[in-house]
Amino acid sequence: MRNDMTLTDMRYLVALARERHFGRAADKCYVSQPTHEVTKKKVEEALSLQLFERSSAEVRVTQIGEEIIAQIKKILQEVAYIDEIVTAGKDPLVGVL
Repeated sequence: MRNDMTLTDMRYLVALARERHFGRAADKCYVSQPTHEVTKKKVEEALSLQLFERSSAEVRVTQIGEEIIAQIKKILQEVAYIDEIVTAGKDPLVGVL
């Protein structure tokens, strides 16, 4: 299996899992609803898994989707930490003495 999921894709999936609605998730990510839906479909096809179930009332995360979203959240936290390290590395007056 090859997975070319980007950080942007991951952010979109986390927003969808949190909002449980394509329109609200798209708004939170400052993109159109179709962009959000295309991303979900692209990732699900790449993984050959269904991460979300759509009903008339809401979007639900599947059991395997919950596990994957949990891992994606960890990845995004680590990326944020890298950003903090980079920022601190640019300012010699930041950090522990």
